[in-house]
Amino acid sequence: MTVALNFISVRIITEDVARPVAFYERLIGVPARWATEKFAELVTLQCTLAIGSTRTMQLFGGDIAVARANRSVICEFLVENVDAEYERVGSDAETVQEPTTMPWGNRSVLLRDPDGNLVNLFTPVTPEAAARFVR
Repeated sequence: MTVALNFISVRIITEDVARPVAFYERLIGVPARWATEKFAELVTLQCTLAIGSTRTMQLFGGDIAVARANRSVICEFLVENVDAEYERVGSDAETVQEPTTMPWGNRSVLLRDPDGNLVNLFTPVTPEAAARFVR
């Protein structure tokens, strides 16, 4: 029997929880739910973005995650209008790539959050790309 897993959350580990929480509250438009000063969650309809302190990693057995070391994961957010979102939040983040229409049909802007993690805001602009996000 195959079990389908329900992908529910992504967690960012940071040395300064308040700074990325403020960034993502502004980006996503939802208030964080603070469990402690070391852990907060931003809950959306599709997924939860959790932000935890490096100190919480000790509960798992030590320094198994390093803040500001991500070089391979991108947090992606489907938005209604990439260009409008870039105008709204672009000054709050380092821009890696300005709004660009990608070959696979998404218009995308690539930013870095306060810890340097990559953040992609995108809008499907072709019928084929839009069809991938119909649920």
